[in-house]
Amino acid sequence: MLTIYIDADGCAVRDETYRVADRYGLQVIVVANKVLTIPINPRIAMKTVPGGFDSADDWIAENIDVGDILVTSDLLLADRAIKKKARVIGPKGRELDEENIGNALGGRELSAHLRDLGDKSTGPAAMGKADRSQFLAKLDQMVNAIKKSGR
Repeated sequence: MLTIYIDADGCAVRDETYRVADRYGLQVIVVANKVLTIPINPRIAMKTVPGGFDSADDWIAENIDVGDILVTSDLLLADRAIKKKARVIGPKGRELDEENIGNALGGRELSAHLRDLGDKSTGPAAMGKADRSQFLAKLDQMVNAIKKSGR
């Protein structure tokens, strides 16, 4: 069964993900280092992963499967999921895949280097209505593509 994993620590689109998953009757696993409030729904589960900073990421990377969907803004986790043939979407609706993850990781490294040199850039822009709409549309498109492919 197609499962949507949410890298939930700091995820701004959990509610949107629940709506799309409910529309298609999909399983959602919310993964975090602490217990978060989730809707009462038999298809939505909370997985609290104790341990260090990357323990939730490690759990997702170990459990995600071919054709599952991951909602995350963590590029390193996205890369691990893509290598397992999962689909990955960021909170602003950008799909990450084998073709663009290398550039995204390169940009991440460049930004880290610039910060080390003293660059005081502000980081990503805040989520807006257009971002949420883009996320909903892209997630819906991903689910339909996976279902059409027979996964």
